[in-house]
Amino acid sequence: MAALKKAQLKKIPALLAAVLMAAGLGVLAPAPAAADPYCGQVWGSLIKTDSAMSRAKVVNVRSGQHYCFDRLVIELNGPVAGYTIRYVPEVVQDGSGLPVPLRGQAFIQLTVNAPAYDDAGKPTYNPANKRELADVTGYQTFRQVAWAGSFEGYSSLGLGVRARLPFRVLTMSGPGAGSRLVVDVAHFW
Repeated sequence: MAALKKAQLKKIPALLAAVLMAAGLGVLAPAPAAADPYCGQVWGSLIKTDSAMSRAKVVNVRSGQHYCFDRLVIELNGPVAGYTIRYVPEVVQDGSGLPVPLRGQAFIQLTVNAPAYDDAGKPTYNPANKRELADVTGYQTFRQVAWAGSFEGYSSLGLGVRARLPFRVLTMSGPGAGSRLVVDVAHFW
C-alpha cells in the first residue's frame, strides 16, 4: 500500500506540469469576452432618412421608457411615408429658423414629412405646451421633447438627450388606419 501511495505522489508533479502547460497554451484558459453591443443594439448615431412625402397628418406625440432605451412616438392618421432624424448642434423652428431651447448635452432634430394641420389649415396636432410635449422626468436618456413647428408639409420636433447616443427609427402600422414613427435612443453605447 505504501508503494502505491509513493507512485501516486510521483505522478502529481507530472500532472501539475501538464495542467500548467495546457493553461499556458490557452487550452484551459477561457476565451476572451467579446465586446457585445449594449442590449444587443447595433444602431449608431448617424442621420436616418426617408425622402418620401406623406398624405397623413401628425395627430399625437408620446414617449415611453424601456430597459435599454427611451422611446419617442409620433402618431399619424395615415401611413408614415418620410422623415429625417439626426443629431444637430441646435434644433431650429420650421419656417423661422429660430433656435428651440432644449435641456440636454446633445440634440436630435426629428422632421416628419407630414403636416400637423389638415387641408383647410386646421391643426391636427396642437400641443398645449410646445416646450414640453411629453413628461420625460426621470428618463435615463431623454431630457426634453419640444415642438419646432409644422410648415409647408413638414413637422419638426426637438429632442434633448443626455449625450450623443445611438438611436434607431421604426415605422409601425396602427392603431386603425394610422401609423407611428418611433425613435428609440439607447441608454448607453
